[in-house]
Amino acid sequence: MGIGFNMITLSGVTKSFGEIDVLKGVDLELRRGDSMVLIGGSGSGKSLLLKTMIGLLLPDDGTVEIDGKDTLQMRSSERRAFDERFGMLFQYGGLFDGMPVWRNIAFKLLQAGQINERQARELAADKLAVVNLGPEVGDLYPAELSGGMQKRVGLARAIATEPEVLFLDEPTAGLDPIMCNIIYDMILKSVEELGATSFVITSDMAGAQLISNKMAMLHEGRIGWQGATSDLVDAEHLEVKRFLDSKSGRSGDLVC
Repeated sequence: MGIGFNMITLSGVTKSFGEIDVLKGVDLELRRGDSMVLIGGSGSGKSLLLKTMIGLLLPDDGTVEIDGKDTLQMRSSERRAFDERFGMLFQYGGLFDGMPVWRNIAFKLLQAGQINERQARELAADKLAVVNLGPEVGDLYPAELSGGMQKRVGLARAIATEPEVLFLDEPTAGLDPIMCNIIYDMILKSVEELGATSFVITSDMAGAQLISNKMAMLHEGRIGWQGATSDLVDAEHLEVKRFLDSKSGRSGDLVC
């Protein structure tokens, strides 16, 4: 695969904490335009892998390449340029409690000095509309929001810079099935309108199949299976079968 065809390439990525080896040689390719979901058991290291991909943590070994460039070899200016190209929705929202919603949404652009406060308020109102929230929400603080509203504000912040890549960590964790569907519809709409590549961690298999065209499974510190989402149910990989069985309801259908 030629350089530039893959948006992100992980090769032999490892990460340990003391004597505990969490990532044991992860190889993964995220092609430009793909919508990939990463699945795996609780504690398998999915969020850790995502943090390694976006540079919040450095791998002990291996490489993380962005558009064919090794991020560990990037100059700080190159790294900042990449950071401006991605949006991130953290598992628990990751909103700044001491800031109103409008400032949370526009935080990255305000920090970079790319917009002023008036423009930030206008931007926040526009992005709140995308996630079906009114402009009055912009003056609220995170503690005044419900769990579903916090997720939507987090998504609004993730898309505020019109990123090329969206990283979403458990975007529907703790939400009821109705709100799950609302969030997934918003993710689909955002990815389509932005033309973005997306990488999503979720334990909701029904939603995972709605928002992805590729899936990968992290098992025992490595990618145990990866392929087209449409091939997942028929995958012969033993751990994939066990994982799907654990996520199935009595009817055999995958549930939120």
